[in-house]
Amino acid sequence: MKPTLYFLRSSEQKIVTDMLHYAMRLDEVNMKLADIPKLAIYEEFYGFTSKDLGLYALVDNKIAGAAWIRRLNEDHGSNGYINDNTPILNIAVLPEFRAKGIGSAILEQLFIEAGALHEQISLSVLRDSHAIDFYERHGFIRYDNGSAEKSFVDGSDVITMTKRLHRGEITRPSEGYDPRRWMD
Repeated sequence: MKPTLYFLRSSEQKIVTDMLHYAMRLDEVNMKLADIPKLAIYEEFYGFTSKDLGLYALVDNKIAGAAWIRRLNEDHGSNGYINDNTPILNIAVLPEFRAKGIGSAILEQLFIEAGALHEQISLSVLRDSHAIDFYERHGFIRYDNGSAEKSFVDGSDVITMTKRLHRGEITRPSEGYDPRRWMD
C-alpha cells in the first residue's frame, strides 16, 4: 500500500486537528481534544508561521495519516521540548492503516524536508510504548533531559527522543504525487 504524500498547508488545519486526536491516543482513552486544552499547542493555528512543517498521506482518496513538526518555546510547557530551535514531532496513522508502512513513508519524507531547515527534531512517547522501537528504527535516540515528564492525556510517564537530521538535496516522490500540491 503506497500512500500519496502532500504538504500540510495552513488551509488544512482540520487534518492536523483530526490527526492530533490519534497522535495523542485520545481514541484509546475515550477522550476528545476539548477535554485537554493543553494539547492545543500542537495544532492551534497550524501553518500560519514558518515554525510549522508537515505532510499527510492519502490512500484510496482517504487520509491515512499525518506527521508534522512545530517549533515551540519553553513557555509552552510541551512534552518533548529540547530547545527553541528543535521542533517537536507529532505523528498519527489511522488504526485501519497501521502496520502497512504509511507512518514510515511519511516520516522518511518529513526527515528530508525538515533537514533543509533544522538540525534535529524531538518527540515524546509513552515510556512503555511499543512505538519506541518504531522510532529507534527511524534513527531516534532517547534524550535525558533530567526530569520526569508526564503525558498530558493520562499522566503516564513519557520519554523524549531526538533525531539528527541530514541536510541534503530535497527529493520528492516521483510516482503518484501531484507536484502542485507540494507548494502553497
